[in-house]
Amino acid sequence: MRVFEELCPAPPHWTVPWPEIREAFDWVRRMAGVPQDPVHHGEGDVETHTRMACEALAELPGWRARPAGERVRLFAAVLLHDVAKPHCTQIDADGRITAHGHSRRGDLMVRRILWELGAPIAWREHVAALVRHHQVPFWALERPDLQPIAFRASLLARNDDLVLLATADILGRVCGDTREVLDNIALYEEYCAEQRCLDRPRRFPSDHARFWYFRKPGRDPDYAAYDDTRVDVTVLSGLPGVGKNHWIDRHRPGWPVVSLDRLRAELGVDPAGDQRRVVAAAHEQAREHLRAGRSFVWNATNVSRMLREQCTGLIAGYGGRIELVALEAPPDVLRARNRGRPAPVPDAVISRLVDRWETPDPTEAHRVRWLSTA
Repeated sequence: MRVFEELCPAPPHWTVPWPEIREAFDWVRRMAGVPQDPVHHGEGDVETHTRMACEALAELPGWRARPAGERVRLFAAVLLHDVAKPHCTQIDADGRITAHGHSRRGDLMVRRILWELGAPIAWREHVAALVRHHQVPFWALERPDLQPIAFRASLLARNDDLVLLATADILGRVCGDTREVLDNIALYEEYCAEQRCLDRPRRFPSDHARFWYFRKPGRDPDYAAYDDTRVDVTVLSGLPGVGKNHWIDRHRPGWPVVSLDRLRAELGVDPAGDQRRVVAAAHEQAREHLRAGRSFVWNATNVSRMLREQCTGLIAGYGGRIELVALEAPPDVLRARNRGRPAPVPDAVISRLVDRWETPDPTEAHRVRWLSTA
């Protein structure tokens, strides 16, 4: 990502060019004046904290020792880690300041920002995952479900990146518990090393074992689950206009298709209206294929993890092997294609879908592919 490469601190001085960063990104300027809890952020507003966190990252020997590309990617993650705070910050009647949910919303905002900047898919998802999980090392050892959280982070990004991000985050603050939090981060680093997921993805005996590990809490990650799948299902995920029908014609010719667009047309349901009838009809068609042991394609936007779970949960219950194919295109290409459709989806609907867009990840299916259709 050239814009981040140009702004990333570099030897020999490792200087953070904050005026140039403010000029380059409107989302940085929106951080100015946004208050924070003074107990944990005595340094001031969100912009001040973000600048201090970037400066702290630039001083870390572990970051300086990384290859240049990894340094740039981590710098982008630190710069974006609190991007959602201006949208999540609330002040209650007693003057308490909170920013609940800013990590999850930050994941969504980072995806949109980097997509619009033209970032490569894997690079973008790595940064988004770091932002989503950036608070994990602070409190991780208190969580009974730490193992799947750490494993998921390793599959989406790298836990040693997460450690550096969390370290820069806490050093970029003025607060009384810095030493305690740094100790927690160090313990998280040790835990990930013990679990073989610090600087690499956690390995599982098979795709089937990985899939069921994340579906059944408490499952042994080293258990080589017997593969009892009986039918293959391809579930598509992608914004309107990304080219899902074209992909099916080229890569799944002759397969039955459960198509939400087709069902909307048959049922006379507007894309901006209530979709419950369409979803119910799609699930009934899917059940018919699954009962018959017939492989098929599930063609829908499926841009959120919750929507995909409605599909994958049903398929898993029938012994299906699930391939999730995430299709995407640059914003201008996608909107041009959408305008050329016989029944274009309103721009406002697409914008709302982008705001909820969660790219599929390896915890959701037996196989996940990210493909550009540009």
